[in-house]
Amino acid sequence: MAATAPAAVLDRAERAALQRRTLRVLVSGQVVGAAALGAAIVVGGFVVEDIVGVGTPWVGISTAAVTAGSGIMAHLLSRVMRRRGRRAGMQLGYALATSGGLIACAAVQLASLALFLSGLLLYGAGSATNLLARYAATDLAEPDQRSRAMGRVLFAATFGAIVGPTLVMPAEHLGHAVLGLEPYAGPWLVSAVFFAGAMVNTAIRLRPDPLLVLGSLEPAGPPAAARFHVAIASILSSPGGRLALAAMVAAQAVMVGVMAMTPITMRAHHHSDMSPYVVSAHIAGMFAFSPLVGRYSDRYGPVRSIREGALVLVLACVLGPFADLSTLVMFVAMFALGTGWALAVIGGSSLLVDSMPSDRRVPAQGAADLMTAVSGGAASVVCGVVLGATSFGELSLLAAVVIVPVLGAVLRHPGARVAARST
Repeated sequence: MAATAPAAVLDRAERAALQRRTLRVLVSGQVVGAAALGAAIVVGGFVVEDIVGVGTPWVGISTAAVTAGSGIMAHLLSRVMRRRGRRAGMQLGYALATSGGLIACAAVQLASLALFLSGLLLYGAGSATNLLARYAATDLAEPDQRSRAMGRVLFAATFGAIVGPTLVMPAEHLGHAVLGLEPYAGPWLVSAVFFAGAMVNTAIRLRPDPLLVLGSLEPAGPPAAARFHVAIASILSSPGGRLALAAMVAAQAVMVGVMAMTPITMRAHHHSDMSPYVVSAHIAGMFAFSPLVGRYSDRYGPVRSIREGALVLVLACVLGPFADLSTLVMFVAMFALGTGWALAVIGGSSLLVDSMPSDRRVPAQGAADLMTAVSGGAASVVCGVVLGATSFGELSLLAAVVIVPVLGAVLRHPGARVAARST
């Protein structure tokens, strides 16, 4: 079988075998990439506070920089993937993230906020690559197995993402003891090493390229379909595309905005030593049940998955006022926040793939991830300001309001009637 043979000429067994191989490679890359993200992101707000001052309302700017970088890179990397395949795009993304981690490490040493934020913009490419991998998992999947393929890849991130935050303190001590680094510099250096490993994994093992095999590449030269405004227009022209985008944007905004303020809130209540474990619980909620969420979405439809995700996100936000006072409730609320995100994002991603014609899927995926990341970045900044003026509980209740329009859109969507009948 030729490495770039179109999927149409493969029999069912060959396509299934190639899909299994692709998933194995994506799974191993997710573990390493998620560990890199988890090892450093938890200390981003602390770095900003150390440079600007404790109590600054701009503490969420570090998360905003990562998510903004993730969005920009998602769109750019999707264009690379469209022309050169998944492997080329993912290699580039992990390479940029490696550079970003090294720059962030240097910025902590120099106490330079501008350099730190610049590094985080590049670092966001790692998050973008990990998220785009969920679409790579669907390239060769059968239509009724796309959500579970996404779920398997996202589930793999559980192991790295849970372990990553627990490496923060060892990385700090190791960096200081061995290299003489500032306390918060070590985690960024460790994350750069992890991203470099993910890049090597992709370069060596993602062969043949699933998108090349699918035969979805286009000729050299930027086509109109790859432009951002055209891709967004394609999404908005479809009822399914509109609902998918709204679900992913709202879920990301609520998840990132609330989660970004959690370590800061716990530090203010003198529980900063527990914040890495709360972050781990949150990430477990995001990824640990992804295979089950994928099966649920495939069986009952992505619209129903979006609906349940929105409801769980509202529940997580309603727990906010109690989480402000209890570490145990904070664990439960952040786990629910992650689970609601998984339901909404897997359902939304699957619905987006189903709603787009094959020649516009990759640009639409990048454009949707750009909008999703922008919403998360904006939310982290806004939530930092809101937290400075109110409390974590009030912030959480305000976040719940963002989900209400998604629930309304679900009820108006034609697929909601199918979901209701299957209940």
